[in-house]
Amino acid sequence: MENGLSSTGDSKLDQAINQWLQFDKNPQTVALVQGLVKDGAVGELRRCFGSRMEFGTAGLRAAMGPGISCMNDLTIIQTTQGFCKYLEHCFGEGLKERGVVVGFDARAHPPSGGSSKRFASLAAAVFIGRGVPVHLFCDITPTPFVPFTVSHLGLCAGVMVTASHNPKQDNGYKVYWENGAQIVPPHDKGISVAIEANLEPWPESWDITCLSHSPLLKDPSQNIHTEYYRTIQQHCHHRDINKSSEVKIVHTSVHGVGHAFVQSAFKAFDLRPPYAVEEQKDPDPEFPTVKYPNPEEGEGVLTLSFALAEREGATVVLANDPDADRLAVAEKQEGGQWRVFSGNELGALLGWWVYRCWKQTNPDQSTVKSVYMLSSTVSSKILRAIALKEGFHFEETLTGFKWMGNRARELLDQNKIVLFAFEEAIAVKGGWSQTILQVKKPGVEVLGWRGYTGSAGADPYSSESFSRLSDPESVNRLSDPEPLQ
Repeated sequence: MENGLSSTGDSKLDQAINQWLQFDKNPQTVALVQGLVKDGAVGELRRCFGSRMEFGTAGLRAAMGPGISCMNDLTIIQTTQGFCKYLEHCFGEGLKERGVVVGFDARAHPPSGGSSKRFASLAAAVFIGRGVPVHLFCDITPTPFVPFTVSHLGLCAGVMVTASHNPKQDNGYKVYWENGAQIVPPHDKGISVAIEANLEPWPESWDITCLSHSPLLKDPSQNIHTEYYRTIQQHCHHRDINKSSEVKIVHTSVHGVGHAFVQSAFKAFDLRPPYAVEEQKDPDPEFPTVKYPNPEEGEGVLTLSFALAEREGATVVLANDPDADRLAVAEKQEGGQWRVFSGNELGALLGWWVYRCWKQTNPDQSTVKSVYMLSSTVSSKILRAIALKEGFHFEETLTGFKWMGNRARELLDQNKIVLFAFEEAIAVKGGWSQTILQVKKPGVEVLGWRGYTGSAGADPYSSESFSRLSDPESVNRLSDPEPLQ
């Protein structure tokens, strides 16, 4: 390294490194890169600088660390500059009138100085530097609150800094469009091109001090929390039964953001609070009690939950992933063993429950022709079977909640009733309303649903209901089953 410049012998690699050192103002990542260059760690430099993270419909997701291949201060600034430019192109002056929302989870990477909170602050600073109003959550928030905020406040877009259920070293950057759904083509390509055209940080992009005094910055937390729980209360149909329910439930947030919000969701449904797994209740970016913080891993993630359930006599275990947009459910069986439900099983059971509740509160069956349910092509076709029984519509989308979210918005704009959608990766959504659309996987809301299904007179998790609904092959073979009661 001469005069502070890289000289690995690979001209393309040296160009990427030297541009990085010119742009980066984070002393920790600068020092890491300079150390790698000094040590001649060409292999590690190629890992960090070999190729830029690809921006897709799911945004970005990669390990935190230095270089264009990783999540760090500079790549967050570059990404946000590109996103901002693309939004300016799409919305014009409307972007400065409507604004954006930014949220974050609790992830952190001390070696590089990166964290979800810092990345969110930098993203907010970029937007404010361009005169764009920003609704920045003041503290950690579940992912579903960001798209809910986009829709509820009529914003142009939203950013959520999270790697969801990925390993601890990772972070991510999810974006939502004005309809509350994650982006679909061609937006991903347009944003990617805009990022490449805006790699050099704008003069104000590093200045997070603006967050302490800018009139363009607002904290939506109090308002959105109130409105979110008010909205999900609309989908509670057995409040009187909930109040007297003796069902005992254990919940784990797996070292993520979910604990306080889940407690509030249970309160909104008038349910007794779930027992919290103490060792996993508070946010911890190290995820010390699990190998992978993903509730899809099943029993490996739920060991502490099962132990607490045994001690307290609980029969249901609920688990969120770290950003609280996925939900795993387990129930104790008569023989004492625990059954962890698959995403397809949850989709079948919750879809049945949502339709049953809608049917009870809408005796005029002529409206059933306006009812829709959705699932993705990789998921069970069980909702289609139920739709054939009941006379409502079922549609299948491409894989990913972004497709279901966008299709749901289209249907709502046609005055249709979208009751429920699910994907096999323990992700579900229900209860869209005509005026408030939240089209991201709502792990917090669904916890409230599952909390009260078992106490409302007909438990979809009973052996009879389960045998009827949870086996896609047997249901799909039925030619003329009786309507659901």
